[in-house]
Amino acid sequence: MWKSVKRLSTVAGAAMLISGSILALPHVVFADDVEDGKKVAEDRKKGNCFGCHDYVGAEMAGNIGPKLENMKARYPDKGALRDRIWDETKFNPNTIMPPFGKYKILSEDEIDKIVEFIYSL
Repeated sequence: MWKSVKRLSTVAGAAMLISGSILALPHVVFADDVEDGKKVAEDRKKGNCFGCHDYVGAEMAGNIGPKLENMKARYPDKGALRDRIWDETKFNPNTIMPPFGKYKILSEDEIDKIVEFIYSL
């Protein structure tokens, strides 16, 4: 009986250690996510980011929103950038930027991919 309890606690401890390690792994970014994010960001029926923002490679970019550059320095926490795309009105109630997540203009996956694209700028 004692052996089985000890073994169970060892197995449970190992499982906890492994699951904790998995949670601590950094988010893996795939090149396809960045490219897919660019496509969604530049789709006039989806993100249409360049309608308001200028960034390297944008054609006929707008200047209503801030220029998208040095994004890693401006947003060391990628989640904060995602929150702004999801619902900028939480940070600036007078913004003209649509709350892409809140109003389900974009899916969660599309927002994640746009974040990866913007974070690469």
